Amino acid sequence: MIFVKLQGIIFVNDQKSKLSENQIDIMEKLKICIIKEEKVPIDRRVALTPSQCKFLIVHYPNIEISVQSSDIRCFSDEEYKQEGIPIVDEPSAADILVGVKEVPISSLHPNKTYFFFSHTIKKQAYNRPLLQEIIKKNIRLIDYEVLTNKKGARLIAFGRYAGLVGAYNGIYTYGIKHKIFQLKRAYECKDLNELKTEAQKIKLPNIKIIITGSGRVAKGAMEMMQTMHIKEVTKEDFKKLHFDEPVFIQLKNRDYHRHKENQEKFNVHHFYENAEKYESYFTDYLSHCDLLIAAAYWNPVSPVLFDRNFMQSKFFKTSVIADITCDIEGSIPSTKMASTIEEPLYDYDAVNDQVLPFGSKKGTTTVMAIDNLPCELPRDASHDFGEIMSQKVIPLLFESDHEKIIERATIANNGKLGEHFHYLQDFLDKK
Repeated sequence: MIFVKLQGIIFVNDQKSKLSENQIDIMEKLKICIIKEEKVPIDRRVALTPSQCKFLIVHYPNIEISVQSSDIRCFSDEEYKQEGIPIVDEPSAADILVGVKEVPISSLHPNKTYFFFSHTIKKQAYNRPLLQEIIKKNIRLIDYEVLTNKKGARLIAFGRYAGLVGAYNGIYTYGIKHKIFQLKRAYECKDLNELKTEAQKIKLPNIKIIITGSGRVAKGAMEMMQTMHIKEVTKEDFKKLHFDEPVFIQLKNRDYHRHKENQEKFNVHHFYENAEKYESYFTDYLSHCDLLIAAAYWNPVSPVLFDRNFMQSKFFKTSVIADITCDIEGSIPSTKMASTIEEPLYDYDAVNDQVLPFGSKKGTTTVMAIDNLPCELPRDASHDFGEIMSQKVIPLLFESDHEKIIERATIANNGKLGEHFHYLQDFLDKK
């Protein structure tokens, strides 16, 4: 590929193309660095694998890629070296710094472009100082969570692996809580194939399982149910019938939300735009559920799935909640904190609104709320994520971005919030 610049116009392989606001002056090498993950608990994933880095530098000669040295990354420094990718101690020479989880404030380099999951778009208070520092340091932040096509569908995510591991962990939790089987932990498996082999060993009693959601996470959870040969039944049968085998249902937003005034008709687009006008009747299903696998995206203005009062009622029988979404104090009252891969479970006492160590008190609900589930299969998850990153995201920085994908995902730029994130201003201004 040949780049020539003449009077502000770029000719790419002799084709005239004007540089857009989101493009970079490609007369000079575009320098990208894969930064080390520093957030605690540790995250071993990467946004680009060694082979994907090699793909980019072969197909786009004006890209230079380096990797910041790390001893926790699921792909070693040596694996990157074998693909000809240089290892650096610190990334300040690069233009674009690519990570996965939030970058610690002390490690932010001013005047750079960053890619990572910032966890700020829902006004998460614990990351307000991070966003404030990004603005202060004139950093351009592009958040993976809001890289979407023109229809609003996300382009890139670790969702499938969150669903796969989250569903597996939910079954694992049910087994050890009720002392009916013991499984290998997901992170102990070499890869997804081994995880699925382990899952096929499971023999569950005739429990009823709910999976919420319809996106990548829910599809991953459904894939695990199919791997375990757990039967899907209708919503009506789930509530009415007794089964001699484990069964599950998948519930989408339309299945448990209704308009407060017009309860006969559910319009998904109206719901997304006016969630506060709806109410939840999720408890109609939950009262028949033994294991809840929560995989649905939740907007803070939406109704909660259920409340603590219901958990104290005689109708609540769910002994295990695998909250893949892990919205703290969000749609599920028992999700009071995130758990970790090292300590994946805790018990919730609804009567006293108290978090307890797993197995310390009878009559409690056991919660699995690991907030970095794909880290249990880091190489597989990184490979799938990086395929989209290398083929459909990075090229948008210097090729035509007619859909303005990068612009819509830019939370901060030039010392202020991006065009699509002005709603965060009041959140940003708080001390």
